[in-house]
Amino acid sequence: MKDISKKFPGVLALDHANLEIKKGEVHILLGENGAGKSTLIKILAGAYSRDSGEIFFEGKKLGNLSPKQVQTLGISTIYQEFNLIPHLNIAENIFLGKEPLSHGLLDKKELYKKATEIINRLDLNIDVRRKISDLSVAQQQMVEVAKALAFGAKIIIMDEPTATLTDTEINSLFDTIKKITSQGGSIIYISHRMEEFERIGDRITIMRDGKTLRTVKVGEMSMNDMIGLMAGRKITEQYPPYEANPQEEVLKVDHLTTDKVTDISFTLHKGEILGFAGLVGSGRTEIARGIIGVDPLKSGSITVFGEEVKIHSPKDAIKKSIAYLPESRKEEGLILKMGIQDNITIASLSAYEKALVLNKGKEKEDSEYYRNKLEIKIASLKQKVEDLSGGNQQKVVMAKWLLSKCKILIFDEPTRGIDAGAKYEIYKLINSLAATGTAVIVISSDLPEVLNLSTRICVMHRGKMAGMLNREEATQENILKYATLGGTANE
Repeated sequence: MKDISKKFPGVLALDHANLEIKKGEVHILLGENGAGKSTLIKILAGAYSRDSGEIFFEGKKLGNLSPKQVQTLGISTIYQEFNLIPHLNIAENIFLGKEPLSHGLLDKKELYKKATEIINRLDLNIDVRRKISDLSVAQQQMVEVAKALAFGAKIIIMDEPTATLTDTEINSLFDTIKKITSQGGSIIYISHRMEEFERIGDRITIMRDGKTLRTVKVGEMSMNDMIGLMAGRKITEQYPPYEANPQEEVLKVDHLTTDKVTDISFTLHKGEILGFAGLVGSGRTEIARGIIGVDPLKSGSITVFGEEVKIHSPKDAIKKSIAYLPESRKEEGLILKMGIQDNITIASLSAYEKALVLNKGKEKEDSEYYRNKLEIKIASLKQKVEDLSGGNQQKVVMAKWLLSKCKILIFDEPTRGIDAGAKYEIYKLINSLAATGTAVIVISSDLPEVLNLSTRICVMHRGKMAGMLNREEATQENILKYATLGGTANE
């Protein structure tokens, strides 16, 4: 891809960008959200047409092709939202649109034979007759890889492939990628997880503001130098400094038990950041769901500002000044088709209502205030939230709850799917909230994140609290001990 440019209304998405992929390599595409990675990939995949520039594939110059034509050439894309049909089985999904026929009818024997051959090629132990709806996210991802191979893919584009995978599933994915590259296939790998690069990558192309700045071999640049290059500023630290000053108790959870967690007790103080760590499925998110009334309590109590309360729904929680910022921003935290202003004010509409009429001027004024306060990078408050980067979407969610004046904020995976530069901004915002008296809970599977943000850390194991560590006790090793061994970690 040579000198690729692309304009959208009011935005230069790509500015003479370049990308060269070698046979058998894993080429990492790195950049902040909004840097142009997705646009560049969508042009290669045929989803967008380019305004200018040239694309060569195996020495031949390509015109603007459709996604189907690109796939026929041997370029396949695996997006974060999989393109699979849940009620069909694995084999039917792999060969969808390219089914083997016999006398004009589907040859099921040949279909299952061919699908099994591809699955075996990836060393996967799975029955190709299983329905997609019965598979885990990791297994569905492998079906997408198998689909790409069935169409003769020579280049496979993977967009944030490890975002929702466990460590074991990530290892399996990396083994699969190595098999593909050892057979001459190439991978374009888009990820913000810089710790993965040395394990899987060969070269890295760094983007900023629609430009490709530099292509380097893995290991040639330090992590901080790469972050600085893609952010356009020197970054000497990943986490902003913050000296916590916990004050009076604002939340007390006593022996909380739901269907998913048992006997959970802790306190949270004004100006504190309390972290929750643990393995996938340990019950971290389920504690939050119990507090905000999504999961009914079997027993236990919740005390807010000294008063025992009954919370049966998120609406009740908001009335008690507790807000939950969910892990799945797009599904639960935002209305993607609506504008930014509408998303910011949606939880506080009663404040703008008078005689059944909304004060749109005040709505705009308050939205503009939080847009500036949180430095949300947008063209206009009317812009749809779905068009924003992950970091800016998270800021819109934060603005919504800051406007609601909630004094207790629960962040669930606050920086998942957000680039390193935007992460730093989110960390600064969380710190500033605590510094001004907000009580904060941070639930995260990113251990360095929990360690560097939190005043104290609660470690979960199989639905129970395994330990509560203060800042001095909280090391990665100690957290992992409690997360894997539970209450026996000290024995």
